[in-house]
Amino acid sequence: MEINNVTKMTPKSGGVKMIITIIVALLAGLLIFQSVTIIQAGHRGVVLQLGAVQPQVFDEGLHFKIPFAQTVIPMEVRVQKSESSQTSASRDLQTVATTIAVNHHLDANNVNKLYQEVGMDYTARIVDPAIAEALKAVTAQYTAEELISKRPEVSTKVKELLKEKLSAYHILLDEINIREFKFSEEFDRSIEAKQIAEQQALKSKLDLERIKIEKEQEITKAQAQAEALRLQKQEVTPELIQLRQIEAQLEAIRRWDGKLPNVTGGAMPFINVDKQ
Repeated sequence: MEINNVTKMTPKSGGVKMIITIIVALLAGLLIFQSVTIIQAGHRGVVLQLGAVQPQVFDEGLHFKIPFAQTVIPMEVRVQKSESSQTSASRDLQTVATTIAVNHHLDANNVNKLYQEVGMDYTARIVDPAIAEALKAVTAQYTAEELISKRPEVSTKVKELLKEKLSAYHILLDEINIREFKFSEEFDRSIEAKQIAEQQALKSKLDLERIKIEKEQEITKAQAQAEALRLQKQEVTPELIQLRQIEAQLEAIRRWDGKLPNVTGGAMPFINVDKQ
């Protein structure tokens, strides 16, 4: 009877062992799974140990962590783009609607501090308000016309101020691009009228300069002609007159065809060769 009882209990014992083995294997697998983490490219891992942020930051790749005690929060450190439209006032109290695009990225070595101080919603909490504040502070220093004519200078000042504000929260500014300044319709019409007036004034000025130059040219030309006549009068001598007469007679002889004219009374094309 005792032998039969032992034989009957053996299958149950084997089943229990199998269940225990499966449970142990599952626990071991879970333990291994909880002991490793993989950080993807362009990210860093913020380590939380029982809810507390740790000073260690995981780089890209495979890392080991304390199972069940540590949690890793991935944070992207690649360049991100924030684009928004902000309304502000210029120095001459014109309403300015500005469309701006901002490229920024997280400081890879301090993502744990950003997570601890701000959290994951840093764009809405930090980036967007900083953009609005920087734009309002800079546009208030310029008139509406200066915002257009000094756009590169305005962009540089916005970039410097925004860089300072974001760096305080471990966010690094890469570049900004002010896409558009938009003003009220009344201001646009006044700018257009002013440009037309300036163009007309410039045209009138150029016309006056052209007339002045043409007048000066005419005066210079007349003076040159008068001077030429004066010099010619000074150079006329009896010898020059006699030379011109001889040249005229020689030209008449050259053109004479050898026939005497039918009607006389004019000067004959002959040179008085006897006169020495």
